[in-house]
Amino acid sequence: MSASVTVIIAAFNAQDTVSRAIRSALAQPETAEVIVVDDASRDATCGVVADEAKRDPRVHLIQQETNHGPAAARNRALDVATSDYVAVLDSDDVFLPRRLAHLSSVKNCEMVADNIAFVTPENLSEATEQDWSVIDPKFAPLVAAEFVRGNLRNHGMSRGELGFLKPVLSRDFLEQNKLRYDPSLRLGEDYDLYVRMLLAGARMQLTRRPGYAAVVRSNSLSARHGASELAQLHIALQAHLDSRPQSSDLTRAMQQHLRDIRRKRDHRISLDLRREQGVWAAVRYLISARDRAWPVALQILRDKLNLSKTAADAAPEKGSRLLLSVE
Repeated sequence: MSASVTVIIAAFNAQDTVSRAIRSALAQPETAEVIVVDDASRDATCGVVADEAKRDPRVHLIQQETNHGPAAARNRALDVATSDYVAVLDSDDVFLPRRLAHLSSVKNCEMVADNIAFVTPENLSEATEQDWSVIDPKFAPLVAAEFVRGNLRNHGMSRGELGFLKPVLSRDFLEQNKLRYDPSLRLGEDYDLYVRMLLAGARMQLTRRPGYAAVVRSNSLSARHGASELAQLHIALQAHLDSRPQSSDLTRAMQQHLRDIRRKRDHRISLDLRREQGVWAAVRYLISARDRAWPVALQILRDKLNLSKTAADAAPEKGSRLLLSVE
């Protein structure tokens, strides 16, 4: 891949962290520009970004008058990006030192990703100062079926997390295939774009060496996403299947993922009905479809046993928790 990278940051009420994110991107020699899209923040985010732009001309600020979510904000940035490659950085996360140099060493692919270190705010400095070079730097291809399977529950007890990856993407591939984030999604928007890129023929490479630090807070549980967000994701996953993937292995993985999201959606709807209309409204909903009650019962059991959490849901007690295990 090219050494010229546009870093995209969608920011909403991120006055306390966005400067740190920007500077971690600027510290990478491969960063040609940092485009920050302020998604109608109600705090001083715009002012903080404007100050960073005064210090470094590579920083550009786009302000949105109405909040449209991270997918739409990233699309605004993609429309004006000028580099060969783009990298998404969340406004409270950071790039680890020399991340883009490592990813830039990979040739002949349109998506290149590295491991993620999940940290608490208190452990972030430790993660950025840690010597991650001791972890094997080699890359391996990741095909569509493997990627989708990496988001499934293993043996019905825990969920994969490859959708959390933050690969560097070929802007030329996105333009040629007219691909953008789906602005209707506020959950799984990254996963959706990656799958559509893979279905369009993108080649993906992955290393288990960490290059991205994601800050985990107690109020960021993915399980708190609402029924409407899960319903929109369900529609996107159905669209993946409707594209008629060539591989039967990929089709089976997509079908399983669709069932997982349908179960989570139905569970959320039943909880909302119970809260708003009472227990019998929830029961009527669950028994109104033949294949609804039992899957939701399994979801409730997983939640009770605390088996639905991912590495991104729970902050590590100390040090870092890696998305991908290493030897």
